[in-house]
Amino acid sequence: MGSAGELNWLIVERPQRVRLVVEAFFSIRQGADALARKWGGRVERFDPKPPKAAAPVRVSAALEIAHDENAAPSPDRLIIPYGMAFGSGEHPTTLMLLRALAARTDLAQATVLDLGTGSGVLALAARKLGARQITGSDFDPDSIRTARQNEALNFYRRSVHWEVGDVRQLRERGSCSLILANLFSGILIEAAKRIARALSASGELWLSGVLRSQQDEVATAFRGAGLRSVTTITRGKWVMQQWTKGRAQKS
Repeated sequence: MGSAGELNWLIVERPQRVRLVVEAFFSIRQGADALARKWGGRVERFDPKPPKAAAPVRVSAALEIAHDENAAPSPDRLIIPYGMAFGSGEHPTTLMLLRALAARTDLAQATVLDLGTGSGVLALAARKLGARQITGSDFDPDSIRTARQNEALNFYRRSVHWEVGDVRQLRERGSCSLILANLFSGILIEAAKRIARALSASGELWLSGVLRSQQDEVATAFRGAGLRSVTTITRGKWVMQQWTKGRAQKS
């Protein structure tokens, strides 16, 4: 959430700003300096190493997100090392979805689609919590590669179906009982109808990555796509919206 791009390019959308920020990553300083001379901007050193004493994120009694690859295995522990792909569990947009997953009691019967999977943290948390049919999708091949690595780090066998795909070209049709989408508001609005069509007749959609200032615009798009609001959860400046194709239980 919060970026789009491929390979060594990153395009960062800043809410309430007209301009985007383009970031490029180079393995040698000379390439970065040459780009800055031609197009402007600044060159900074990027250290991908995680903090040495990163504390685990306790989501619920049944789920903890740890970041140390050498952490001891545990039935309630999911290990997601820090990396370039988004999703380590601390960010409010991810944490709200993780807590909602941990509170769900019927994941074993759910068909889960995680859009913009990033590190795979949500898809893998769903698997850890009992889901058996899971797809993780992201437009960035590097994110999918990372997600596969994280699955191998946590599980003895593969179960999640990982795929490279753009949510704006989503072709699923009525097959998903639970869709997770931690994406920019602009992308959610643009893809609202496609996402809604992917839900089963009584399916649920959980959106995150939405700023409070953008929630009405997002809500309008998904009502227009035929969904009904279940509830909205707020954490700081971020909101998580839950929608359904069936009868809404909450206002």
